[in-house]
Amino acid sequence: MKWFAFIFIFSVLYSCSPYQGGGELTGTRKARKWFEPQPYGMVLIPTGSLNIGNNDEDITWTMSASSKTISVPAFWMDETEITNDEYRQFVAWVIDSIKRQRLADEGMEEFLMQSRKGEVMDPPRLNYQTRIDMRKEEYKDVLAGMMYQGDDRITENELDVRKVEYSYSWYDFAQAAHNDRFYDRESGTYKGGFVINADGEKEAIKGRSSFILRKKVKIYPDTLCWLKDLTYAYNEPFVREYFSHVGYDNYPVVGVNWHQARAFCNWRTQFFNNYATTRVQEWRLPNEAEWEYAARGGLSGGKYPWGGPYTRNKKGCFLANFKPLRGNYVSDGGYTTLPVGTYEPNGFGLYDMAGNVAEWTGDAFDESAYQQTSDLNPYYQVTAKKTDNKISKRKVIRGGSWKDIAYYLQCGVRDYEYEDSTRCFIGFRTVRTRIEY
Repeated sequence: MKWFAFIFIFSVLYSCSPYQGGGELTGTRKARKWFEPQPYGMVLIPTGSLNIGNNDEDITWTMSASSKTISVPAFWMDETEITNDEYRQFVAWVIDSIKRQRLADEGMEEFLMQSRKGEVMDPPRLNYQTRIDMRKEEYKDVLAGMMYQGDDRITENELDVRKVEYSYSWYDFAQAAHNDRFYDRESGTYKGGFVINADGEKEAIKGRSSFILRKKVKIYPDTLCWLKDLTYAYNEPFVREYFSHVGYDNYPVVGVNWHQARAFCNWRTQFFNNYATTRVQEWRLPNEAEWEYAARGGLSGGKYPWGGPYTRNKKGCFLANFKPLRGNYVSDGGYTTLPVGTYEPNGFGLYDMAGNVAEWTGDAFDESAYQQTSDLNPYYQVTAKKTDNKISKRKVIRGGSWKDIAYYLQCGVRDYEYEDSTRCFIGFRTVRTRIEY
């Protein structure tokens, strides 16, 4: 009887094995068809093709955007630029994590995740459920170091924003692919080649770990950009309140450099994955081709995102927030930036693809990039060394801003800024590649 029971149990388990299929090739999964849910605040940009490049004007004769036919796969894109309130969520999460890490480092294990047996998990993970009660003196003493000290302090409990840093890591597929010719598959080691690490330093390849880049970024916006960019202008009110005041919650975040925007994308991906049950593609900055394709809104050859060749509608109202009439900033309804979504969206449902703030893209800027890149979702990536000339550290910005003339609002016009620069007229929005089904 024992043998019969064993054979019966074995046959049941064997029949349930994922590797069975009546002898047929059926794969390992038999899940029903999967559909990707729409991410909050994003719209789907369908797969398509376009002619990138200047459609009409090249007033500076840069010849940096020659016409070229390309194809772009479907992706999700934020319908508006990232706002102060959205970026503030990122900053608040980082500040909260730093506090918990400091408390955990001081031996307060209630801020570390514990197993069912009551032991700290290995490797340690922060516990976000425990409330930080600032009435407890032991908490106050530990967290006092996050505030300005001594002569740097104006008021009590003033956060030292220089300590608001976000640490993250990623695998650099581009450098791994570039160095694949140095990989000896028999020994499993690299024989030659080098990588540029996250600090911009050149180092020899040791193994897979050399392509895992780690970076620490100060993520608080540079509020002083309102004074640095506009000399002899009274902009102290923006310095004090633009990022922090509730009245500016729905305005686009500015004073964020390219590295900070990328750190935000990484955080958004990790933040989502902590709650999601199914993995999705990562959030990132749009590449230049994706941005232009999205800006055109499905219109072929349109000069501006709304399609027409003019910056006014039939009623004579301006269609974007920019610098019209030789500096009459308020004639379009805004003084500097305006709340996101103030003007009508383009054909894809995207707001402010022209004006308000210019936007970072993921691409490095090069005048000949269009000639070098593929016609299949082109992307021009450069990992600059710390010792490289600043030319190697240029990144493409698109769309024009509240302080730019209409020329820069054109869908095909390219511009650049240095990756470590913070400006009061540059923000960003994120994208996520759609998983095809």
